[in-house]
Amino acid sequence: MAVVSRAPLGITPSVDRIRIHEIGVSAIMASGGEAVAGPATPAAVEDMKIYVAVGNNVKESKLTLIWAVQNSGGKQICVVYVLVPSQKIRMEGLGAEILVSSATDQMVRTHRETERRNMHMLLDEYLKICSQMGVRAEKRFTEALSIEKGILELIRADGIRKLVMGAAADKRYSKRMMELKSKKAIFVRDEAPPFCHISFICSGHLIHTREASADLADTEVSSLPVPINITPDPGLATLSRSPSETPRRNEAPKLTNPVQDMFSRVFSNSERRGARPIVSSSPESNPEPITAQSSLEREESYHGSERSSRRSHSQSSVASSGSSIGATEMISSPPVRAEMIERRVETIQSNRNDEDSAPSSMLDVNVNDNLCDQLEQALTEVENAKVDALQEAMRRAKAEKDVIEGMRRVKALESLCAEEHKLRKKIEEDLAREEEELSKMKNQRDGVLEELRIALDQKSSLESQIAETEQIVKDLEQKIISAVDLLQSFHEERCELQIERDNALREAEELRRRQGDTSSGTFPQYFSEFSLLEIEEATRNFHPSLKIGEGGYGSIYKGFLRHTPVAIKMLNPHSLQGPQEFQQEVDVLSKVRHPNLVTLIGACPDAYTLVYEYLRNGSLEDRLSCCDNTTPLSWQTRIQIATELCSVLIFLHSSKPHNIVHGDVKPANILLDSHLVSKLSDFGICRLLSHNEHSIDSNTLLYRTDPKGTFAYMDPEFLSTGELTTKSDVYSFGIILLRLLTGRPPLGISKEVQYALSTGNLTSLLDPLAGDWPYVQAEQLAHLALRCCEMNRRDRPDLGSDVWRVLEPMRASCGAFSSFRMGSEERCQPPPYFICPILQEVMQDPQVAADGFTYEAEALRGWLEGGHDNSPMTNLQLSHRNLVPNRALRSAIQEWLQNH
Repeated sequence: MAVVSRAPLGITPSVDRIRIHEIGVSAIMASGGEAVAGPATPAAVEDMKIYVAVGNNVKESKLTLIWAVQNSGGKQICVVYVLVPSQKIRMEGLGAEILVSSATDQMVRTHRETERRNMHMLLDEYLKICSQMGVRAEKRFTEALSIEKGILELIRADGIRKLVMGAAADKRYSKRMMELKSKKAIFVRDEAPPFCHISFICSGHLIHTREASADLADTEVSSLPVPINITPDPGLATLSRSPSETPRRNEAPKLTNPVQDMFSRVFSNSERRGARPIVSSSPESNPEPITAQSSLEREESYHGSERSSRRSHSQSSVASSGSSIGATEMISSPPVRAEMIERRVETIQSNRNDEDSAPSSMLDVNVNDNLCDQLEQALTEVENAKVDALQEAMRRAKAEKDVIEGMRRVKALESLCAEEHKLRKKIEEDLAREEEELSKMKNQRDGVLEELRIALDQKSSLESQIAETEQIVKDLEQKIISAVDLLQSFHEERCELQIERDNALREAEELRRRQGDTSSGTFPQYFSEFSLLEIEEATRNFHPSLKIGEGGYGSIYKGFLRHTPVAIKMLNPHSLQGPQEFQQEVDVLSKVRHPNLVTLIGACPDAYTLVYEYLRNGSLEDRLSCCDNTTPLSWQTRIQIATELCSVLIFLHSSKPHNIVHGDVKPANILLDSHLVSKLSDFGICRLLSHNEHSIDSNTLLYRTDPKGTFAYMDPEFLSTGELTTKSDVYSFGIILLRLLTGRPPLGISKEVQYALSTGNLTSLLDPLAGDWPYVQAEQLAHLALRCCEMNRRDRPDLGSDVWRVLEPMRASCGAFSSFRMGSEERCQPPPYFICPILQEVMQDPQVAADGFTYEAEALRGWLEGGHDNSPMTNLQLSHRNLVPNRALRSAIQEWLQNH
């Protein structure tokens, strides 16, 4: 507020600057002596808005935006985003990027449009967050080469007063975080204009605040029109503005009318009377009492109702009169004072005009006497009017302060309402969640009830089923009891029938011996016949542990018959070999003898059982596949087996009076004795060829029958025509010869060997387990085998004239190995009774244990010391732990070791 001091002749009040409030206050401006009411400043509008800088990381920027909304105090939110155009364009589908400078204009435009579209989608997402929080927001964006420079451009362009932005780049918030971590935040803090207040946020927490400069208030007011002060000037009242105006405006205007001449004379007279000059009082001085106060207040109360409407008119009239009666800026002065000053000025002007015709001497006297009094009175009233104007300004300032306080309270109420709205919204959301959970619980309850109902139904169904099952069990128990009784009776009857059968067999045998009857005997006299009882005793009633083979014909058991190890083949009633095949094998093997044919010891006609000599090395099939970890056959032994097989087939094919065709030559029917001598077996499907049968020519006989045998070894021409000849065995021999060479399966083996020979890669097919085959002999055998495997039987070689001439020299070339009919590794193998059952090595100190078996002494002691009291072989408990040296066996082992 300005304080006015009085002068004897004229009073010039000095009005200090009045701070224009930021929001809702009309600014009082003086321009050319005219009072103007203006709207609120732009700074005031900007203070009602909070700008929030966001980025591409919605998660982090969302926390910053939420903090700004919660601390906005109800102010409007403006989301600010700086788009930094990328310098690379990603080529979709190629997975590569190119520089913008290398791309076409169309590609760049399309890329920029995509960036702007993504930017608007991102800003809409932030606006959606504000909308969900019940806050109205707007978006503001710009494009710049960097984010921090774009933010500075927006601050300067929009005059941003309050800004909220992130404080740390890719950092987590901690209580010890007090400084800015982001280079962008530091740059904005240092380079932003001083009028901008900036809050830096990290993970929803305020980290740092840069306050606006203390000179912000003066900066805001200086941008508004500045009120005019009245300053004294010797002899003339002039207009002056604030020091910020140019010096030209402080120059006094020229006085050109009579009233101005009058003012000059009045002021000159006042100076001669010794009046002191007019001086503006300081704000600390107190104003002197004003004499016209009471009358002015009464007149103001009279015209109070019309003050507002007449104020502007009175001020404009004073400004347009052009007189210097104190061309003072009237800040909110009452209209009555302006009218009074206007009437006084008009009176002075009229008197001046009337006295223009009078003599100059009279004019001077009248002016000096009358006008001085009038001017003094007018200036006094002007002073009073100024005081009233200042008081009015003070009242208005107080009213504005009350308005601001009211607005502050309104904002507080709005904040409370917003918080209440948020609380209500949160409560509604909690209620909605609770209702949803309650609904889920109801659904779960309904589901559980439904499952319980189903379970109860199932329970009742199961109970009924259990009752039915119990009844069925009871019935079955009765049936089982009846069946057991019936089985016992059947068993008793079976035993009786077996006894009767054995008695009948014995009686029949006795009768045949007495009568010399040979009705059953198509068997030769030297052929042994065994009873079923003897066969069952020899095989311990066909115990599974004694089974050594099985096929489509039946099973083969190892047995001890009449103190001799034998192989017993019992035909299966459902096999392909029936009584006819059984009798045929008996006829052939009982009449034909050859070193490479298996020996048929006897038979049991009642059970269709054949008794052969026992061959301990099993079949050729087992040795080729090394079953039970048996030792592989050497190439010398394989040549020996091929030669022996060729020999026995030549013998059979040339037998008289009937040629014999085996019909099922395969490795499984070739057995090996203890010296690896091969013996052909299983003549169940063999055929006898005679000249009475149809023949192809004079040298080739055939037998028409349904094809039987193993497919991989069967003659293809026999399969297609049903004509069995001796060349059918030649084809099977060729397949076996290829298997001896390669050790591979029979299917497709001929094509593999043919391809290897054509490419010179036979060595890769030879079985490495046989040792190093002589390549010349291996190649010769391969060619011979492929000739035997020709599809047309007429192209196959003759075993006696062609094949034997190749194999016999090969066997002879094996030297000493062929003479012993075994390979070098077989000759070096020790007898099995030299091997310790525990260590599987040749014994050095053989000892006999309580179970009757001989062990290596050290191995058996380790067995017993390990806590075992049973036999390693029989698993039965040992009667004692004493060991007896087997000196005879020890001497034999030492002799064998010396020879080998």
